[in-house]
Amino acid sequence: MYDYYLGGRSHFDADAKAAEAVAAAMPVARAAARANRDFMVRATRWLAGERGVRQFLDIGSRIPTEPNLHQAAQAVAPESKVVYCDNDPVVLEHAQELLHGATEGSTAYVHADVTDPESILDAPELSDTIDLGRPVALSVNTIFHFVGDDQQPYDIVRTLLGALPADSHLVLTHATADFLAAGHAERAESVLDIYAESGSPLWPRTFAEVSRFFDGLELVGPGLVPPQSWHPDAERTGAPGEGAVPGYAGVARKP
Repeated sequence: MYDYYLGGRSHFDADAKAAEAVAAAMPVARAAARANRDFMVRATRWLAGERGVRQFLDIGSRIPTEPNLHQAAQAVAPESKVVYCDNDPVVLEHAQELLHGATEGSTAYVHADVTDPESILDAPELSDTIDLGRPVALSVNTIFHFVGDDQQPYDIVRTLLGALPADSHLVLTHATADFLAAGHAERAESVLDIYAESGSPLWPRTFAEVSRFFDGLELVGPGLVPPQSWHPDAERTGAPGEGAVPGYAGVARKP
């Protein structure tokens, strides 16, 4: 569905049908997908440029849709190393498309589930590519609103960050219902039903709940904001206004 919203070609008819149903109930869905993707690119470039990060772990990478994270990082620092992780077998089939980065850097793919963080950290593809003794940017964009409270999402983030050294960063986006206009409750319920029927239940969270993912970290400016409001590009035009995209985005440093 995410690939469909971004205008990609790596999706199935069922994905397109579900995506159109969501867009009919919530027209901002396409803008939200684009805002999240653009945030990922800006945050990656900022980390590679301003913070000098050279290692990236992208969990929930999905089917390749350009620009990919390694393209954003290696455009700034060609020596950047990127490891992608996803549990979707369809993504596994497409993984080779992700492994054509700049020759100076390297990319790898881990087939694992975010709800089992140890399996990610123990994967040989990770240790062969990334040095966990050096700072890593942990990118978990649009993934934890698919992880219910019963799966301990905050503990998952703490486990992953616990394996990373100081000066590592957390990059996270998450869906919310905080900006839901009055009278739109039925539309929101319809969207949640569509995601549940597609096999990917959605758990939007409040500002306070999303903020908990950053406990113990140092949020960088402008803090936790809608994704289109995080260091927007000066030339950006026609982007949705503050609050129009139903999500939060943030980048934080591990002290």
